[in-house]
Amino acid sequence: MSTHAKRERLLLADLLEAAGPEALTLCEGWKTRDLAAHVVVRERRADAAGGLVIGALKGRLERVQAEFTAKPYEELIQLIRTGPPRFSPMSLKQIDEAANTVEFFIHAEDVRRAQPDWSRRELDPVFADALWARTEKTARLLGRKSPVGLVLRRPDGRTAVAHKGAPVVTVTGEPSELLLFAFGRQDAADVQVEGEKDAVDRLHRAALGM
Repeated sequence: MSTHAKRERLLLADLLEAAGPEALTLCEGWKTRDLAAHVVVRERRADAAGGLVIGALKGRLERVQAEFTAKPYEELIQLIRTGPPRFSPMSLKQIDEAANTVEFFIHAEDVRRAQPDWSRRELDPVFADALWARTEKTARLLGRKSPVGLVLRRPDGRTAVAHKGAPVVTVTGEPSELLLFAFGRQDAADVQVEGEKDAVDRLHRAALGM
């Protein structure tokens, strides 16, 4: 596994373990047990994980997700730590990096920021740039449901257009915070939002992300 994906995997497992199975998360309707089951199903049950994007498979995904949610919490945490089996495509370094680095980072923050005593994590510049590169590549996809024009901007001035339109709202923050915002965690992201008040309010209510 790649360095970034492996680190984020282990961090997510540690946060889930420390929070316990019944803690809140930023994923609406999900507690930590549900989130842990989602992570395991996504990389270990390709026959069901397709339901994340294919409507016809949604019922199967829900059934398999329920089966894993019922497993002992400690078992789910261990499955996350050990990663996918060798025959899984996600065990390949390149696929692991592409599929899991952002996934695990976002879900780690879903756990961290749902707790009352959470503190912001300081990221090293290399990882921050890796998150920015992913933000640039996926900005249009993540912002496709924005009801207004949306520009994501780093403090150094680099920008990514997530949605064309008017009026325009500009969101400024570190790459990690912009990624969280673009993935639908608008209220939890530490960013500055500039634009007309009505446009900003509409953006905060929008269903951004995948």
